[in-house]
Amino acid sequence: MKQARKRRAQGKQKHGTIGRGGRLPWIIVVLILIGGLVVFLATRGPGGNAVTVRVPELSAAASQGSIAFAANCAQCHGANAAGSGEGPPLVHDIYNPGHHADAAFYFAARRGVSQHHWRFGGMPPQPQVSDADLAAIVRYVRELQRANGIEYRPHRM
Repeated sequence: MKQARKRRAQGKQKHGTIGRGGRLPWIIVVLILIGGLVVFLATRGPGGNAVTVRVPELSAAASQGSIAFAANCAQCHGANAAGSGEGPPLVHDIYNPGHHADAAFYFAARRGVSQHHWRFGGMPPQPQVSDADLAAIVRYVRELQRANGIEYRPHRM
C-alpha cells in the first residue's frame, strides 16, 4: 500500500503541473496569446486602424510627394499614410488603384468626400495643396502601396 502511494506521488511529481497534460502548456499558450494581443493593439495606433508600412526607396517625384504628404495629409492619414485616429490608412487594399483610381485622390483633395469606407466622417477639401504637390502625393501613396503588396485589382461589386 505504501509503495503504491509512493509510486503515485512520484508519478505526480513527474507529470504534475509541468509534464504532459499539466497546466504549464496552457499557461504558455495563454502568455503567447496575451503577448500577441499586446503587439496587435500596440501596432493599431490610437484610432485602431493604423497599419505597418514599409517605406521603399522612393522615386524623385514620390520623395517630393512624401514632403507634401507630411505637410498636408499626415495629420489625419498618419505618417507614411499608415492611418491614425483621425483618418484611414491610404496604404490599404481599399485604396488599390482598381477600386480608387488616381482621380479619386484628386477628387477627394479638391472637393472633399463623404464618409463611405471608414467611420471618421467626411474629408474636407484641401485647397492649399497645389496641383503639382497633389500629383506628387498620389505618386508617393502609389509607391508606398506597391511596396506593401497593394497592386491594381479590378473592383467587383
